[in-house]
Amino acid sequence: MFSRLIFSIVDFGARKELSTPRAPGPDNDGEPSAKQCARSTSVRGETYAYWYLRRHGYTLVARNFTYPGIRGEIDMVSYDGPVLAFVEVKTRTILESANSSPDLLRIPEDAVNWEKRRNLSRMARQFLRARHIESAECRFDVLAIETRPGAKPCVCLHKGAFNAHRN
Repeated sequence: MFSRLIFSIVDFGARKELSTPRAPGPDNDGEPSAKQCARSTSVRGETYAYWYLRRHGYTLVARNFTYPGIRGEIDMVSYDGPVLAFVEVKTRTILESANSSPDLLRIPEDAVNWEKRRNLSRMARQFLRARHIESAECRFDVLAIETRPGAKPCVCLHKGAFNAHRN
């Protein structure tokens, strides 16, 4: 019940805030740099995703898990019932202008390419080893969030989006 209330507040606020840049950049007259905008959107997207997953019955175990010597991070590790889900969150802002970058027109799921999947698989194996739960039933989910300024985010949860690579 609590997570539903919080999610409705976050969902309402996301209409404006999820894709709005916040931090000004020091080198461009107070305007945020592209990297700052992307990171800010990513953080807000992961916060939105956290409450979205809670609302849908997930129980968070870890957030932004990294392991020394392995590239990348796992955005969220959560239980969905008895299954341990490694969740990759991808947030994209869709701009309505005619001169939008081609990258902004692609769907968020496209960013989870073969290399990203391989890195997530390696990271997941380390997570399981570190917690001594190698035999746990697990899967990889991708939570895609598309935002448009002034509109409610469009969320698509892909359960079991891909299988682990054995490298």
